[in-house]
Amino acid sequence: MKLTIKGIPPSLNRFAGRQNQWEYRREKRAWTDAVYLSGLAQRPAKPYQRAMVRIDYFFRDRRRHDADNYSGKFLLDGLTKAGIIQDDDFDHIFVAHHGFVDKANPRTEIHITEVPKEMWW
Repeated sequence: MKLTIKGIPPSLNRFAGRQNQWEYRREKRAWTDAVYLSGLAQRPAKPYQRAMVRIDYFFRDRRRHDADNYSGKFLLDGLTKAGIIQDDDFDHIFVAHHGFVDKANPRTEIHITEVPKEMWW
């Protein structure tokens, strides 16, 4: 399954050590809801019990972007809310992040693949 969301979620550096709790909540809700709405049409009959989630960020430019600042928190919460994955803890998912450049179309692509129990380590 693949979900495409226009734009890139904010870097966690934008919120670290700052007194902007309301801005954080607003951004979290916006991104969680965007993933939720995007995923509704493709939602499986039952949430994936185990899944590999790959998040591809297509940035507007080649500036340096630290991978740890794009952990996918807002996105994973949206997948859980949409019923695509059972939960976003270590028992249910593993996550890979990648960064690319697309000046004309900055976006976030989320690839979700169910992993059979016998293949889960």
